[in-house]
Amino acid sequence: MPLNSSLHEKQGDILPCALYIVATPIGNKDDITLRALAVLKKADWVAAEDTRHTARLFSLHQIQNRMISYHEHNEAGRTPMLIEKLKKGESIALVSNAGTPTISDPGYDLIKAAIENHIPVVPIPGVSAPGAALSVSGLPTDAFVFMGFLSKKHQKRQAQMEAIKKEKRTVVLYESPKRIKLLLRELIAADCDRKGMLAREMTKMHEEFIRGELSQILAVLEQKAEVKGECTLLIAGGDEEPVSMEAIRLEMSDLLSKTKVSPSDLVKILAGRYNVSRKILYEEILKLER
Repeated sequence: MPLNSSLHEKQGDILPCALYIVATPIGNKDDITLRALAVLKKADWVAAEDTRHTARLFSLHQIQNRMISYHEHNEAGRTPMLIEKLKKGESIALVSNAGTPTISDPGYDLIKAAIENHIPVVPIPGVSAPGAALSVSGLPTDAFVFMGFLSKKHQKRQAQMEAIKKEKRTVVLYESPKRIKLLLRELIAADCDRKGMLAREMTKMHEEFIRGELSQILAVLEQKAEVKGECTLLIAGGDEEPVSMEAIRLEMSDLLSKTKVSPSDLVKILAGRYNVSRKILYEEILKLER
């Protein structure tokens, strides 16, 4: 079976012996693609995080297909069984309760095993909460880090908080509505009170986006008797630590000795890189040339 499945998949048909990773709606039932519906109808099996939840999706779209449960409590035993089905030439569609499988949902072990057994793994893209939240956040999206749910173990959680404090990229977290206030308090106490956005009930009727410093977001939530709906929290990256003039001086000396860059070009480069005035940089070059 060729690993480059996209070259061999016919339009409107699906590959035998292939694992399809199918994104499903995170709230709004209309947020499912035509291709996802086709795969869910035609795959030999649908491996679902919760078969009852997926059964409602099937009923809504008149899908009749065989399902098998696949979740964090049974994936160790189910993974070998599903791999055997794939080896026999059957196709399997993997779905989670909402969004894209393996993004803080079960599926990693199955995908890893499929790849190790040279079984094609085919993405059927669609909704994903991190992407949806990032797209409307107003925070930098050129680089971000997804951390999902933070650990409940104290030592590991403290280490994660410290990592967030030092992180320069936008951070994406998940949290339950019952624990979101506690998470915000912990982040503020860990000196992470930066700009952010809380996305709640995304794509649903009561969708809400709260933007501001984390302390401002917490103040809004404190006015609510109860927070409802799964939460996606985005935190802006921290400011870059200022570079010392001594470090700039060392870089300047190194570049002058090892490259053919002219002093004027070097000043332009370093001024843009470190936001230092050209006059100061010219003075430093003169000192080095003495």
